[in-house]
Amino acid sequence: MSRMLWMMLGIVLGLGKVIGVSALQGLDWPWALAPFGLAALQWAWSDRSGRTARQAMDREAARRAARQQQQREALGLGAGRRGRRD
Repeated sequence: MSRMLWMMLGIVLGLGKVIGVSALQGLDWPWALAPFGLAALQWAWSDRSGRTARQAMDREAARRAARQQQQREALGLGAGRRGRRD
């Protein structure tokens, strides 16, 4: 989520500098574009640390659990006990 905030900040600063917002005219270009570099560093760290893969696995597990619950409800089983065989 914070990577997107860095990207939005970079877009706002870059566009503000190009358009000519008076508060950003004194800002040097490297400072205006720095949020893009920070977002890239955060993406690289996320990939190297395995955080991105863990998040993908968590999303897949949540989708799988929701799909299983939906199928149980469609069969009329509700939230019954797991592993019960009739």
